[in-house]
Amino acid sequence: MKKMNIVIFALGVVFLYMLIKPFTEQEKYTAIASKKTDKAVGPIKKVEKPLHDVDLPKFSKIVDINKKKKTFFNFLRPEIIKENNRIIKRRKQVIAINNKLKANEGLTEEEQALVASFVKQYKVKNAPTLTQKVEKLLTKVDIVPTALVLVQAANESAWGTSRFARIGLNFFGIWCFKKGCGMVPNSRDEGLDHEVAAFTSVEKAVKHYLHNINTNQAYQVFRSIRAQLHANQQPLTAEVLATGLLPYSERGSDYVLEISEMIRHNKKYFKNK
Repeated sequence: MKKMNIVIFALGVVFLYMLIKPFTEQEKYTAIASKKTDKAVGPIKKVEKPLHDVDLPKFSKIVDINKKKKTFFNFLRPEIIKENNRIIKRRKQVIAINNKLKANEGLTEEEQALVASFVKQYKVKNAPTLTQKVEKLLTKVDIVPTALVLVQAANESAWGTSRFARIGLNFFGIWCFKKGCGMVPNSRDEGLDHEVAAFTSVEKAVKHYLHNINTNQAYQVFRSIRAQLHANQQPLTAEVLATGLLPYSERGSDYVLEISEMIRHNKKYFKNK
């Protein structure tokens, strides 16, 4: 029953978001799964050199679908788990501090400095008191299920075959807005100046994706659903949390449905085998 209530809650907040649909601030990087451009559109004008020195598997050469999926997921999974584990460690620190505040215990100078550091890193705003700051941190310093990250990466990068994945290790459709920050889309509309971010390591790409989900105002609904799952002592399931990704793509609900379908169809590949 609790899980059903959370699903209803998730759908409710998504519906509310669709009604009000606020446009939030553009940050240095913005994750948008937009028009699926540059995956297989038009002839390649020139051979681009990778902007990294990572030895990528040649995903496009793998004909067998099962093998391609396993190779792709196995390639990304270690970095996703590594970064989620780092976040878990930070979350435990925030929970410990929150428990001390609830017990009316004072914080050490080290704990106060830690809170100040996290408040800056996670862009906590409109929280004048220490208690409010820590409560907001609890909604932001948290993981994204590995299955959900893997499926989004597969969707955004066409299973690692997109130009952006090959050249810039950008598996998540992340845009940037400073000239030279990445790769210029071949089909970028006239008048636009965004680029597709490039990373020098898979670790940096994964870290940026997770930080964006945890800090960008656009994903406040996602974080609310996640907090509600915690409050009801329910697991953070990829299927439920996917409903909070409506702003990730201008395709909106169609994108969420596609991600949800991919989660269901690829469950057997999520565990390392």
